[in-house]
Formats: sequence, C-alpha cells, structure tokens
Amino acid sequence: MKRIKAEKKQIGWREWVSFPELSIERIKAKIDTGARTSAIHAFRVRKIENDDGSWVEFYLHPVQGKRNPEIHCLARVVDERIIKSSNGETETRYVILTPMRLGNETWPVELTLSNRDQMGFRVLAGRAAIRGRCIVDPGKSFMLGR
Repeated sequence: MKRIKAEKKQIGWREWVSFPELSIERIKAKIDTGARTSAIHAFRVRKIENDDGSWVEFYLHPVQGKRNPEIHCLARVVDERIIKSSNGETETRYVILTPMRLGNETWPVELTLSNRDQMGFRVLAGRAAIRGRCIVDPGKSFMLGR
C-alpha cells in the first residue's frame, strides 16, 4: 500500500501566528530555520509551584516597540533549558507547551520564555515548531495573509 504524504504548508520568513491558550490572537513571528528552539517575548516572569505542578506567569507586549496592549499569560512549565542565543550567550529559560495557530492549522509547540525587547520580533519560530509541516520560502513574507 502506498503511503500518501500530507501537503506541507508554504510559508514566508515572517508570518502572523496566534496562541489561543495564551489569549494572543495575533503576533508577528520570524520563522528561523537556523534556530532549533522557539521563543516568545516574556517579562515579569514568575514561577508558581502548587499541588498541580509548576506553572509560570508572565506578561508580554505583542507589538514590537509598543507598551500596549499588555497581555497576562499563565502556562504549565514543561522544562527548564539552557539556551545559547545567536550572540553566543547562554541562559536558563522556562519552556512551555502551547498550541500555535499558523494559517488554518493549529498544533502544539514548545516555547522558551525570553525578554525579546531588543529583538525585531516578539516570536521566533524555530525549526522544531515547523518540522514536517511547513516549507519556508526565504524570499516571501506573510504568505498566509496579513
């Protein structure tokens, strides 16, 4: 029996995504196949331990360079990892698992929490988040709509 492969979604090097469980309806993401791990902007990060496990509370500004709106997020911690950034520095980051919506599809992705104030994008979608689902055209942007 011949196996039918699912068609991979074509995306650009930047796309709009959403994170429904974090109440983030629309946020611009840089698609970075050079990065394995994905990251989302987070500040005022606070770990919470209770009978239900480890959680992390954080805030984010979804629009680069703007202080409003400010979104409060709460997610279960699935790991803590040492991440090496593009400038070679390492830091320990909390990792959460949450659904990401890209176009008309939604699937779970791991996100590390990092203050991305000085970065050009609030979300970096690494190759682990899109592996097997998407093909990136580095010459295109917002292929799934603005």
